[in-house]
Amino acid sequence: MDSFELNKVMGAILGTLLFTLALNIVSGGIFASHSPHKAGYEIEAKDDKGGQKQAAVEPQIPLENLLNEANPEKGASIARQCVACHDFTKGGPNKVGPNLYGVVNRDSASHEGFNYSNAMKAKKAKWTFEAIDKFLENPGKVVPGTSMTFLGLRKATDRAAVIAYLNKQADAPAPLPKPVAVNATPDAQKKDGDKKDAEKKDAPKQKDAEKKDAPAAEKKEMPAEKKDAPAPAEKKDAPAKQ
Repeated sequence: MDSFELNKVMGAILGTLLFTLALNIVSGGIFASHSPHKAGYEIEAKDDKGGQKQAAVEPQIPLENLLNEANPEKGASIARQCVACHDFTKGGPNKVGPNLYGVVNRDSASHEGFNYSNAMKAKKAKWTFEAIDKFLENPGKVVPGTSMTFLGLRKATDRAAVIAYLNKQADAPAPLPKPVAVNATPDAQKKDGDKKDAEKKDAPKQKDAEKKDAPAAEKKEMPAEKKDAPAPAEKKDAPAKQ
């Protein structure tokens, strides 16, 4: 191989290297990736203080009051989600769960013909209004290990409506408990407190006003007393009588 051919080969190799280097530089400029200022991913969190209203807390109303205000028809509508497992009619069949006709004040795990879970058999209680209310709120918590998969009713008004409906599904519905007196709500107590504070603030002003009016009234009455005093003529007549 002579020098001319060797120069051609070396030139070809050098040109290839230069082309590869140029291609790498150009592609690096087009597809370059920049590292983030902060490591990780930014997640936008909703600020509760930013004007978003939190879920209102349901006021605590005694069960006795809720039962007296409950609508059994509403309870029947809510209980429709239970018809796949329970029957509510007299003499109705047992399904996945026992028949619930006359369940109020019935002993737990006592309905004939139904095979209760061991957890329910061990409960040994009576289905009073209070017991049914707690069970409907969270069955798994009241009877751990129960085969009932119902998650519960979170709203107290819904539970009261269902209990009122269950109570009517009986030969002799149980009498509802008497409503109990409920203390004033925090807002009402705050208003009463503000009213009392306002009365306390106004009391000194009223006393000051009474004190200011008192001297004026006394001064006005003084001239009248002077007018009623004995006349000078009586003094002149006194020596003559002696």
